[in-house]
Amino acid sequence: MTILRPAGEFDESYAYDMATIRRPWQWAALGLLLLALYTLPLYGSQSMVSLVNRIAISIIAVQGLNLLTGYTGQISLGQAAFMTVGGYISALLMIHLNWSFLLTLPAAALGAGLVGLIFGLPSLRVKGFYLAMSTLAAQFIIPWFTRNAFRDALNGAQGINVPVPVIFGIEFNTPQRYLYLTITILIITTIVASNAARSRLGRAFVSVRDNDLAAELLGINPFKYKLQAFFLAAVYAGVAGSLMAHHLRHINSETFNLTDSVLLLGMLILGGLGTNLGPFLGAAAVELLIELATLAGPFVSTYFPAAAGGVQALRPLFFGFTLMLFLIFEPRGLAHRWQLIKASWRLRPFAR
Repeated sequence: MTILRPAGEFDESYAYDMATIRRPWQWAALGLLLLALYTLPLYGSQSMVSLVNRIAISIIAVQGLNLLTGYTGQISLGQAAFMTVGGYISALLMIHLNWSFLLTLPAAALGAGLVGLIFGLPSLRVKGFYLAMSTLAAQFIIPWFTRNAFRDALNGAQGINVPVPVIFGIEFNTPQRYLYLTITILIITTIVASNAARSRLGRAFVSVRDNDLAAELLGINPFKYKLQAFFLAAVYAGVAGSLMAHHLRHINSETFNLTDSVLLLGMLILGGLGTNLGPFLGAAAVELLIELATLAGPFVSTYFPAAAGGVQALRPLFFGFTLMLFLIFEPRGLAHRWQLIKASWRLRPFAR
């Protein structure tokens, strides 16, 4: 879809042509949004702050999945497994080697990325449904490994307690303090993902997604870029897994399970594949749906006593029903709908 721009707006320099944020009011709106997020602990409840923390961490994981599935076209059902790798690496380095969180976070990202490379190797031979099945193997192998290997360090199925991150003497031991950490890291990952998508690497990803045979004829090595996409996706998963593990203060083999992998893929579909805005909209929408299902639980128990035992099933019910509706009526996601709304506004009164 061609992006409509206001009349009289011209690119006067290459920097302006490449700018994501062009207008002064857009910079002002971004500044107000960041100010609202960073001051949320001052006026928001603890439950609201915890919800924003979960949304921010989910966005980071979906951003990595977007580079792999949205831009490169490689379906993955193992993103949550790579989050498990990142969470364990970060926790073990802090417990046994007394590393700072500023060192364990990149180590967790790198370790998860290397594991992602291993499970990305089948992309040389298979694609589509078969690739999804091969990535699904990660969701079974990695949790099994954490339950049965190195029991002295990993503590089997019970898992391990994760230390509180400490940076420059500041302990991020409450959801309010932890929010500053998650928002800051989210800003960094967003900048990296946005620039990667617009770089030569991102254009190669898109060419592999659209037609890998044509891309190979143009001199692009599909296998090389598929592996790079798997690596980047797992790196983002490692960062998200590390953040979530320290946020929960505990991690085991079931902290990030197959359901979480499906949720992350659903977030990307709802938000919009191959768009920078998609991970934000999709993660926020799904997390709010989960929160709505939690709040609706007492209502269901009160007015439908027979269904009281199935209150926990409301979350997958809400998610599945919403995903089904989006696949039917809005398959290109919320980001595409937002583009249509902006185009209609700029074409008013001839939007129809």
